[in-house]
Formats: sequence, structure tokens, C-alpha cells
Amino acid sequence: TMGEREEDGAEEAWLQLRPVEPLPSQCCGGGCSLCVFDLYHRDLARWEAARASKDRSLLSWQESQSCPSKLSPETFLAFRISAMDKLTKDTYRVRFALPGNSQLGLQPGQHLVLRGIVDNLEIQRAYTPISPANAEGYFEVLIKCYKTGLMSRYVESWRAGDTAFWRGPFGGFFYKPNQYGELLMLAAGTGLAPMVPILQSITDNADDETFVTLVGCFKTFEGIYLKTFLQEQARFWNVRTFFVLSQENSPEQLPWSYREKTHFGRLGQGLIEELVSCCRRKPFALVCGSAEFTEDIARCLQCAGLTGDSYFLF
Repeated sequence: TMGEREEDGAEEAWLQLRPVEPLPSQCCGGGCSLCVFDLYHRDLARWEAARASKDRSLLSWQESQSCPSKLSPETFLAFRISAMDKLTKDTYRVRFALPGNSQLGLQPGQHLVLRGIVDNLEIQRAYTPISPANAEGYFEVLIKCYKTGLMSRYVESWRAGDTAFWRGPFGGFFYKPNQYGELLMLAAGTGLAPMVPILQSITDNADDETFVTLVGCFKTFEGIYLKTFLQEQARFWNVRTFFVLSQENSPEQLPWSYREKTHFGRLGQGLIEELVSCCRRKPFALVCGSAEFTEDIARCLQCAGLTGDSYFLF
């Protein structure tokens, strides 16, 4: 009936506003006075109270009184958008300005939380900067927009000169040069983001002799992000790149330079075993993508003989 449909719609609207539970890997384990889980439980309690009393205004956004000038996990800080590039039909590379030639202060692979305001309601999502960790005066993120996503609606309204609010850093993976003999990076779509600064920190450091095998999973050739960057990286002696395209099937459609290193279909058990065995030494794997992708890949890595301490799931 009409009433039931409206009720379902209202329920769906509330669920979209529900804070997203952090992954265990988003907790750095450092015993922060306000952990990402503390912040999540605080936001969840606020959401549950608002939902119980059907009062959305309880979720409306209040600007914090203090005005910190340094990135902090507890407090949102304002950053000005200096540029927005549309990389594919639904993905943007957004550049944020940092004062002077200051640095953001993230370790490669750590992420930030973005606060979005839609209809005066607050939503939060995590994103990993793709700019080098030592970039001065700016940082960049890769944001994929979804048709029905509230955060997507907010991001698509951005223009250069607007301000967005971030807090962080978060994340429990800290890369140290030469810590691993070989890194096997398995990324789906925007899951490429945490791999980029880690890869760049390796190729920027002449003393870091880590081998890197990067596998990017995308639907189409057209949809591969950051092609130029990945081609430049693959020229380094210690970097190999492969691509897995789920909605393509003919090598003839690809440029020559991609034919040898592109597989069609999905990244599954057979291909993962092949990748692990062609690593020059036992790899440490980094995995990032949808929850489903991450879960599948972790299972495949275990079957390929990698134990839990030999991979990290973003």
C-alpha cells in the first residue's frame, strides 16, 4: 500500500544517514583518547536517538567552536577546494589547498574522514589521499559518486573555491622502506587510492628496493584511473602492473602496451595463485576495494598459502 511504501522510503532515508561503522583496520591500535570507534559510537547514539524520536533536526550540523589549525582525528578542519577533475563519468580527483607549502602529515596509505552536509544533515565517509605523503601545499583524493548516495550529491555540488571539512589521520598500516621484499597490491576501483602514495614513496626513494606487483581491477579499460601515473610507475625496475577487466573480453580493443598485462573476467583463486607464485619472493599483500572484494581476496590469499600476518586489508 501507499502508506507502507512511504514507510519503506522513510526507513531507507534514515539508513542512509546512519554513521558507517569503521573497519577494524581503521583503528590504529594506538589507544587514542578518542578512537575512531569512540567517535562512531557517539555518532551512532545521536543517530539512534534522532531516529527513535523521528526528529532529523537532532542530526543537523553544528560548527565546532574551537578553530584548530592542525589536522586532528577528533575535530573537523576546513580545507579549500582548489581544483576538481572528472576522471571518468562518476569519479573525481579533487585537490585541496594547504596553507603555504605545508604538508598534510599523513603516512602513506592512511586515510581521512570527510564530513558532508546534505539538507543540513551530517554524513561522514573515509577517503585515502592519493597525493604523495610529502606533497607540499595541497593534497588530492579520488571520490567515486553513486547515483543514490547522499555524500555523492554533496560532492557533485562542489566547485573550486568551496570549503570541505576533514578530520584524521586514521589507519593502522604504516609502510617502512624495505620492510617487505615484495608488496602485492590488489585493488578494485577507487581501492587504488591507498596504494598510490605507498607506491610513490617506494619509487621516490632510491634506497627502497621493495618489489611491487600492482593489480588494478576495473570494469572497463576506459574506467582505469590514473593511467599516466601507473604507466610512469611501471617503468621503474622494481614495479610491475597488471589489470583485470570484468566487462571487456577482447585484447584487440586494447592499446599494445596493455595487451600482455591485462586479464579478462574477475580476480579469482587461479589468478591470485599465479600472481603470488610469480612474485620474486614471498609477498606481503595489500588489499582494498568493496567489502565483498576484500573478503573474497583474503580467502584466495589464504588458499594461496599467505597467512593472516602476510596481508593487510584496508
